[in-house]
Amino acid sequence: MRTFDIAIVGAGGIAAVHAESIRQLGDRARIVAVADVDRERLTAFADAWSVPGRYTELEELLDRESPDLIHLCTPPWLHAEQASSCLARGHTVLCEKPPTVSLAELGTIEAAAVAGCGRFATVFQHRFGSKAQAIRRLVGDPRFGRPLTAVCHTLWLRTDEYFTVPWRGKWDTEGGGPTMGHGIHQFDLLLSILGPWREVVGVAARLARPTATEDLSCAIVTFDSGAVATVVNSLLSPRQTSYLRFDFEHATVELEHLYGYADSDWRVTAAPGHEAEVAAAWAEGPAGQPSGHAAQFTAVLDALEEGTDPPVSIPDTMTTMKLVAGIYASAFTGMPVERGQIGPESPFYHRMDGIGAPWPDPLGVSVP
Repeated sequence: MRTFDIAIVGAGGIAAVHAESIRQLGDRARIVAVADVDRERLTAFADAWSVPGRYTELEELLDRESPDLIHLCTPPWLHAEQASSCLARGHTVLCEKPPTVSLAELGTIEAAAVAGCGRFATVFQHRFGSKAQAIRRLVGDPRFGRPLTAVCHTLWLRTDEYFTVPWRGKWDTEGGGPTMGHGIHQFDLLLSILGPWREVVGVAARLARPTATEDLSCAIVTFDSGAVATVVNSLLSPRQTSYLRFDFEHATVELEHLYGYADSDWRVTAAPGHEAEVAAAWAEGPAGQPSGHAAQFTAVLDALEEGTDPPVSIPDTMTTMKLVAGIYASAFTGMPVERGQIGPESPFYHRMDGIGAPWPDPLGVSVP
């Protein structure tokens, strides 16, 4: 098995999560280079993880290194330009969420990947735990029956202090509030299980935090299958939880965790008369793999070895990002939004706040 050379762009907190997850892969991957504009932060990260290549400019890293995979761990507003630079040289890019601050920027990345023959994937690590794989396989299985309804709640707490980081809480730099930067992990998992969404009705509000973006959103999402899900994304919740529930005809499947799950965080309840077949179906699925960056990195390296697009690819990322845009568009226009409705002619294609949020910007400005 080959060893993949990885470069990391951005040496902040999430980069350390990536580095630890790469370490868990053993001899399968190694970090050969890191770039960060802050030399002190760059040196601290490189020393901590024994990284030989150290650069303060991405272009210099690209000129001097030939990594198999580039991890973008920078703030959201930098992703489109940085990813495009890497893709133009034919590199494979794995980008932290959110991949961009708008659908337009994701389109730019897609075009750069095609032009440069590069590959782009987004970090949505909750797709890769064993029980997420198990439930995906059971959608359509007659032992579980049709999916009918679902719940997807990201109820987190972020205090005012959290938003003292200059790029947070601003449409231009973070792209949105909990819909874009927090709950996206849970409802990406929701979409990966229930399939294409058809229509969304959304509400968003800024109730307590000193931000330009929302601190709460709620949505009702209808899927092509006819299933209906409720989605809540909150930064106002003292008892924090991430909760998903899927009600099939013959079984309820629940997941409760915070930032990552193990098999033990899932619970299955059969409808009366279906206990044996539901238990048998669930037991057939994979087991033992918790969600997390290491699980997705393993899948990405598997794809690179096979010469296929690494997960989560641009088409799947686009589906999730279109739901983000749809929630905002519905919330700010007061109208339902259908999948595919938001194109280049829509203001919500170019900015997630589209026509503007219905509350004043507490800072009086949107550009950092």
